[in-house]
Amino acid sequence: MRILGIDPGIAIVGFGLIEKTGSRIRPVQYGSIQTQAGLTVSVRLKQIFEAMQRLIETYQPDEMAVEKLFFNRNVTTAFTVGQARGVILLSAEMAGVPIYEYTPLQVKQAVTGYGAAEKKQIQEMVRLLLRLKETPKPDDVADALAIALTHEQFRPYIDIAEGVRT
Repeated sequence: MRILGIDPGIAIVGFGLIEKTGSRIRPVQYGSIQTQAGLTVSVRLKQIFEAMQRLIETYQPDEMAVEKLFFNRNVTTAFTVGQARGVILLSAEMAGVPIYEYTPLQVKQAVTGYGAAEKKQIQEMVRLLLRLKETPKPDDVADALAIALTHEQFRPYIDIAEGVRT
C-alpha cells in the first residue's frame, strides 16, 4: 500500500510517499514542489498541477492524504492555498487515486498522541517513525510525511470515520 501525503501550499507543496508492507512502513520518496513568488497565480497553479501529475504517474500511489485547510487570519493566503489544494485534488481525481483529508489536530494526535503538539515534536516523531537520519526540510515535507502516516493509522477506521473521505 502506497500513500502519498500532501501538505498544500502555493509557494511550497510538501509531499511524502510512504509504503506499508505487512507491519513495516518505509519512506519511498519525499520532497517539495516549489513555485516562484513573482509568477502569476495561474502559472503557479499549472506548475503544481503538472508536478502532481508527474508524481502520481511516477510513484503510482494507492491513496492520497491531504491536510484540510485551517486559516484564522489571512484570507488572501487562504484563497490561493485553496486554489492550489484544488489542483492537487484534481490531479489525484483525474488519476483515479482515492483522496482522504485530515485536520491538523488529527495529524498531531496520530503522529504524537497529543493534539496540541508543537511542530518540532511532529517533525521528530516523523523522523523516528520512518527511521530517517535527519528531519526532512523544508517543514512542509515533514508535514506531508506526517499526513501520510496519519492516513496509514486511520485506514482501518475509514468506513466508520465521518468526513474523512472526500
